[in-house]
Amino acid sequence: MKIEVLGTERRRRWSVQDKFQIVEETMHPGVTVTEVARRHGLAPSVVFTWRRLAREGRLGDAGPAFVPVEITPVPGQTTPIAPPPRRTGLIEIVLRHGRRIRVDREVDAEALRRVLQVVESLA
Repeated sequence: MKIEVLGTERRRRWSVQDKFQIVEETMHPGVTVTEVARRHGLAPSVVFTWRRLAREGRLGDAGPAFVPVEITPVPGQTTPIAPPPRRTGLIEIVLRHGRRIRVDREVDAEALRRVLQVVESLA
C-alpha cells in the first residue's frame, strides 16, 4: 500500500532585505533571472514580480492594511444617512424540482410572469 500526503509544503516567507538582495543579484552582467531563481529555490515568475515591484518602489510594500476609522458628524449637516430600505412583503414561490424564486411586493408582475415561464420551461 502506498500513501501519499499532499499539501504539506509550506511557503517560505522572504524578508524585504532578502528580496532586495535576490533582485540585486539579477542585475549583474551575464546573470539570468532563471539561474538566480533556481539558486534560491524560487520560480522565475516570483523573481520577475519582485523586480517589477522594486522598479515601482513597492517591493517593501506590506500591501493593504486595516486602519481605525472614526465617523463624526459634519457641522451643519442636518440630514442623517438613512439605512437601506427593508424588504417588505417577501414572497417565496416554490417551483417544480425544488426551484425557488423570492420577490417582494414591489415586483413587476409582467417581468415575474416572463421569468416564471422561462424557469418552468427549463424543467
